[in-house]
Amino acid sequence: MSRTSPTLFAFAALALSALPAFADARTEAYVQTNASEVLATLNDPALNAQQRTETFSMYMDKFADLDAVSNFAIGKYSRRFTEQELATYRKAFRTYALAVYESELDKYRGEEVVVKDSVDRSDTDSIVNTVIKRQDGKDMDVRWRVLTRNGEYQVVDVALNLDGNLIWLGIEQRAQFIALLDRANGSADALITKIESMTADLKASKRN
Repeated sequence: MSRTSPTLFAFAALALSALPAFADARTEAYVQTNASEVLATLNDPALNAQQRTETFSMYMDKFADLDAVSNFAIGKYSRRFTEQELATYRKAFRTYALAVYESELDKYRGEEVVVKDSVDRSDTDSIVNTVIKRQDGKDMDVRWRVLTRNGEYQVVDVALNLDGNLIWLGIEQRAQFIALLDRANGSADALITKIESMTADLKASKRN
């Protein structure tokens, strides 16, 4: 997926250099363990394409708070959709988001995930910096934004370093979705149709 693709979740880079505190070791261990399991799914030669997607989706559902991401992506409209519209949108968004994560991470199938360092944005909000190591030397930097709620961790954002550019999987998507909704007078149907179209494009291009 190119950076100009409409399916790209391009997030603005966070000003991490201004954040001096370090995240605790448990947050780093959470990312280390779960990110490794997610990538192991993509690397497993025993799985066919359908099994790989199903297992990957299961791990990501536990690892990431996709409902929180979906609400963020539509901003004010999360309060304007009806309950039925919001439920249908969240279902479409989940399928799309998982397809995006799988597509991007699958391009950089690695041998292991190594935690480099981390920073705290607050007591409950941390960024964990990792690198996906590859035998061909084309390592990829990945950042994970982790929120702590009631003592439990969940990822609410992922950033990939693609061709030297830090791409967060959510802020530009928010801008794109809200712009579409603004043009369509807040039509949930118009947004869902667009999301389903982008998902179909991703699935058509995935590896077997």
